[in-house]
Amino acid sequence: MTGQFDDIGFGGGDRAPYASFPDRSRGRLLEEAESPTRTPFQRDRDRIIHSTAFRRLKHKTQVFFAHDQDHFRTRLTHTIEVAQIARSLSRALRLDDDLAEAIALVHDFGHTPFGHTGEDVLDDLMKDFGGFEHNAQSLRIVTKLERRYAEFDGLNLTWETLEGLVKHNGPVTGDGVDIAKKRQVPESILNYSAMHDLELSRHASLEAQVAAIADDIAYNTHDLDDGVRSGLLSLDMMDDIPIAGDALRQVDEMYPGLDDERRVHEMSRRVMTKMVEDVIKCSLANISETGPSTVSDVHAAGHTLVTFSDEMTKQEKALKSFLFSNLYRHQNVLMLRERAETVVHDLFLHFIANPKDMGGVWAAQVDSLEEQGRARLVADYLAGMTDGYALKEHRRLFDHTPDLG
Repeated sequence: MTGQFDDIGFGGGDRAPYASFPDRSRGRLLEEAESPTRTPFQRDRDRIIHSTAFRRLKHKTQVFFAHDQDHFRTRLTHTIEVAQIARSLSRALRLDDDLAEAIALVHDFGHTPFGHTGEDVLDDLMKDFGGFEHNAQSLRIVTKLERRYAEFDGLNLTWETLEGLVKHNGPVTGDGVDIAKKRQVPESILNYSAMHDLELSRHASLEAQVAAIADDIAYNTHDLDDGVRSGLLSLDMMDDIPIAGDALRQVDEMYPGLDDERRVHEMSRRVMTKMVEDVIKCSLANISETGPSTVSDVHAAGHTLVTFSDEMTKQEKALKSFLFSNLYRHQNVLMLRERAETVVHDLFLHFIANPKDMGGVWAAQVDSLEEQGRARLVADYLAGMTDGYALKEHRRLFDHTPDLG
């Protein structure tokens, strides 16, 4: 494929030699004719945006249930913010920003309704059938569950996008796996990699690494913002977080008497900017020290190159710890989480016992499946639900549905 896109400006451009080049893509599992106007990575991004799974993100919880207030982030708005940060980082590091954006846009496809609550419940209920993990579910969606194209199931994305989806947080097998996070590799990842080797023991591209750290930056800053706007956090608490407290003091010095709504926004954007600038500076230093000259060198580096500095890592961990203790574990959030757990738990057990109640193409598959296959089918069905549809189904099937308003 080398040189295929040069005539319309899709070749090397200003990309660094260690970037992913669309004209050197390893291709798709099922070969397709290339587009004359878009690179393979641009086509991936477009297919992701036009998918059903992408639209469903609009009605899936990030932290606060979407119907609590229109201005809280949903899984979709979070995804868009991640993509924006990933593009900015990618351009600063001279990477392929289309690939970074595609990975950012697809990274949360596998999330269940009700945020991580639904994932935790499904993982527990599926423990005898291979468990449930949202990253593996994202891969199932884009390689199997999306049914849009006449010639294949899924979206038939490029190797680079799928590799980034599966490995954006690092290798999933081998010596590079973080022992603290090590768990059995989901069967769906192993099965796909057996057909289209994703090199599970090697690090992903810099574009994937950019998408991963953009996710951290986005949810840290917007959860802080949403937490204050919800009233569960207060601006007075920011002194407990060095990076946020410093930003707020800077805002107050520059704009004395500013109303709290603007203070929150100005604080959050400064925290985000500081994190982004730190990543760029530190990553450029890491790249310079490691000296990759191709994307293959990045895969073989043995460590992540897109990182925070040591000092920012400490501040970012302090922010996460603060959010965990004061927001994610707030009694109001935990109360709603418990109610959401009940909804997912009830639906799973009902559909396991009465799979035909799923209806449509889902019910049509039941008779051909053994116990494990049926359990995975139910998990696929539940994972694809939006918050609202899960509540609607619960009301249809049960006498009492917990109030999540």
